[in-house]
Amino acid sequence: MAKNDLQGALELLVLKTLSQIGSLHGYGIVLHIQRASDDLLRVEEGSLYPALHRMEQNGWIRSEWALTETNRKAKYYELTAAGRRQLHEAEKNFEHLVKGVRAILRYA
Repeated sequence: MAKNDLQGALELLVLKTLSQIGSLHGYGIVLHIQRASDDLLRVEEGSLYPALHRMEQNGWIRSEWALTETNRKAKYYELTAAGRRQLHEAEKNFEHLVKGVRAILRYA
């Protein structure tokens, strides 16, 4: 997979997480992806925060500072309307990629 494909996969996971859960801080996003994938997917914070920054610059998510459940200050992210449109597009692109990979794996 090319670097852009990996970035796209991470962005898809983050956008889908925010669409399902709503507003979350970065660590909450990491935990959700890990739990929802039965520990098959682990997102490193060193990859997550640059992706969140890119997505915020693209207008797909917005953020605001708030207190966590443990009374710590954290940046919470939420999906925007543009992010919902991007999520729809990313899901279509991912399904297309999976279809191509499956075709190659079945090729005899």
